[in-house]
Amino acid sequence: MGKIILEFDSHEEQSDARTALDGYKWKSAMWELDQLLRSATKYGSFENREATEAERDMADKVREAIRDILNEHYLNLED
Repeated sequence: MGKIILEFDSHEEQSDARTALDGYKWKSAMWELDQLLRSATKYGSFENREATEAERDMADKVREAIRDILNEHYLNLED
């Protein structure tokens, strides 16, 4: 893979620079959230207890919504 160089020239672009550098942290956080929701839907557990049916249903819907949003932005948790 070739080099990728990001340049941010001014103090006003500091927020953009931080966003660019923190991309992997956002992906990691989304992965952890996805795994928490997966645990509720697949194993029926949530916060070290049995998940209710309503919690399992909501976890499934939220997990699907997250994946739809990521797909709309051409992002994928599995990459």
